[in-house]
Amino acid sequence: MNLKELNKIAEAMVAPGKGILAADESTSTIEKRLSSINVPSTEENRRDYREMLFTTDGAEQYISGVILYDETLRQKGKDGTPLVDILNKRGIIPGIKVDKGVQPLQGSDGEKITEGLDGLGKRMAEYHQLGARFAKWRAVLTIDAATGKPSRQALVANAEALARYAGICQANGIVPIVEPEILMDGDHDLATSFAATERTLHTVFEYLAIHNVAFEGMILKPGMVIQGEKAKKAASIDEVADATVQVLKRCVPSAVPGIAFLSGGQSDELASAHLGAMNARHPNLPWKLTFSYGRALQALPLKLWGGKAANVANAQKGYLHRARLNGMAALGKYEAKLESEFKAA
Repeated sequence: MNLKELNKIAEAMVAPGKGILAADESTSTIEKRLSSINVPSTEENRRDYREMLFTTDGAEQYISGVILYDETLRQKGKDGTPLVDILNKRGIIPGIKVDKGVQPLQGSDGEKITEGLDGLGKRMAEYHQLGARFAKWRAVLTIDAATGKPSRQALVANAEALARYAGICQANGIVPIVEPEILMDGDHDLATSFAATERTLHTVFEYLAIHNVAFEGMILKPGMVIQGEKAKKAASIDEVADATVQVLKRCVPSAVPGIAFLSGGQSDELASAHLGAMNARHPNLPWKLTFSYGRALQALPLKLWGGKAANVANAQKGYLHRARLNGMAALGKYEAKLESEFKAA
């Protein structure tokens, strides 16, 4: 393991004012996205959509890296240039999703475990050869105060898998993004979310340490501390920002270069506002706070594109708008009034 090189990559991923585009949707997930705009999910359409995002002029000012799906890592653009090369030429780091999705966790009350560790070392070596310099593995946890979820069983099983994955990444010269996602499903309040997040992060870092994962060569991708989507009362932007930073201070070692949040079902605007408030209200934290958004970066350009070549320029403008606003949020300079700056053609 070359920790100096891993740290260099990790630091670049969370460079000031930059964040990560999550474009790693599986074939079934991207099919749902494309069907929402009545576009067939062919390999060509999937490539055209992602190439449109990757070739957006100026996006490299705000996007440090892109998480790819296996298919995308191997694809070439319309002119025959590998998509990885298109990203590299813009100074954007290619990454790869390596988990194989969630399955029922046997012996639990409906909780999940992420699979994909078998043969991962061999796959990781190939991904490095193909150009990936970071990877992502997503664990999925749920909150249910009545049944004690996330259970200790689910926390330990998923933390162990995340740690093993992270170790395999680092051994192959790839920076691991460690993603323990706590879903917003449910009616829990902010305090319940805080407690579940604290238990989760303590467990994850315990197992990362057990497996000798170097914190300087990884990125954490958590959800924000936020109430459930069916909660009776929504916390304010400042309350979410303060609670999230507080739990991170309790749980995340200062050696970690950065924390790139998932949007987790929030609206585009709310995801930007929460990140912006964290950075504005809590400067000089030991790690960078930035974004690793999928839908919150893609919803607008996807809608504007609609599968039509004539709409590419306008869709790219929409993508650049959202990337810029999230880049400003990563600097603590986001303001709601900036949302009105974009006007669709």
